[in-house]
Amino acid sequence: MKFFIDTANLAEIQEAYDFGVLDGVTTNPSLMAKEGISGKNNVLKHYKAICDIVDGDVSAEVIATDYEGMIREGEELAELDEKIVVKIPMIKDGIKAIKYFSEKGIKTNCTLIFSAGQALLAAKAGATYVSPFIGRLDDIGFDGIDLIEQIRTIFDNYGFDTEILAASVRNPIHIIKCAEIGSDVMTGPLSAILALLKHPLTENGLKQFLADHAKANA
Repeated sequence: MKFFIDTANLAEIQEAYDFGVLDGVTTNPSLMAKEGISGKNNVLKHYKAICDIVDGDVSAEVIATDYEGMIREGEELAELDEKIVVKIPMIKDGIKAIKYFSEKGIKTNCTLIFSAGQALLAAKAGATYVSPFIGRLDDIGFDGIDLIEQIRTIFDNYGFDTEILAASVRNPIHIIKCAEIGSDVMTGPLSAILALLKHPLTENGLKQFLADHAKANA
């Protein structure tokens, strides 16, 4: 399973890259705003700065919600770097835009997926990734992991090349469950990835090894 980090913070992206397991980055307008990045030129420069850090795909989201606007913005984003994946919302014009980009060889990530039907439409249109938001589904009393399992079954039934990118991942349990089901990618905060490191028996075992070593070499 690929590990993406969901942020626009360059320091966090660099830390995740240096950790050695980072495969890509996802961003959105909210994350850009959180970092104080505003204005078209500044946003484009920031996307380029992210691409300069990582080796893998970088999802960059369009703001437009009409077909012509998404095409215009998406083509501009794609020209920034070959790593850019144009992030398109799950709406009618979004599906049309994904089809257009697919035929042009431009990678896409269909975002705001909350049902298997939405994922199926995006895959039919040729999306490179679909992004089911598992954490947001959990927030309203639905099991986001069940959605990942549904989509996995459908994609496997028909041999879709579209990758399942589990988004809104919030904790290490989400990551493990997504890996068990067969999600192609997860994206979440660096804290969720680093939490996979932790286990009390590992910490206690290391303390014991070091204590025994110190005693033997006193």
